[in-house]
Amino acid sequence: MSLNHIVVLGRLTKDPELRTTQNGKSVASFTVAVDRDFQKDSVDFINCVAWGGTGEFVSKYFFKGKAAIVSGQLQSRNYTDRNGVDRTAWEINAQSVYFGDDKRREDNYQQQNGGYGPQGGYQQQGGYYQQPPQQNSYGQGYGPAGYGQAGSYQAPQQPQYQQQGFSDMGYDDGDLPF
Repeated sequence: MSLNHIVVLGRLTKDPELRTTQNGKSVASFTVAVDRDFQKDSVDFINCVAWGGTGEFVSKYFFKGKAAIVSGQLQSRNYTDRNGVDRTAWEINAQSVYFGDDKRREDNYQQQNGGYGPQGGYQQQGGYYQQPPQQNSYGQGYGPAGYGQAGSYQAPQQPQYQQQGFSDMGYDDGDLPF
């Protein structure tokens, strides 16, 4: 048994490049800059490719500097460069790409640029675009990502306990066996 699954969170280093193959299939190429944990000022640049609807989604909604969560398989590709040297390139074959920015950053972007970047993501397997949340009878949003705002997670609220006073149990610290 084997498993090849990778998930990275980073920012695009430039706008995605969308191309069409000879067979008419769309493919987007982009690079994600990912910080290394516990290593200050150390960054990895990871090449990614997204095919079909995922690639079209990435090229339409992502741009240089936008945070992205990329999920897919790590693959290698062998090629010969212009000088005749055999090379190996490693890249992520993206199955799903999600927005990595939080709502506050997205709101600031909308205010500054008049633009809109929808929350959610696109998955290649039976791909979907997350709809805006609907309202239930309590005025709370729910959507394809579950309860709360579409594409976001709301932590359950902690129950509020009322602190009650402690009564004197009549024990003296001297009675304790330790």
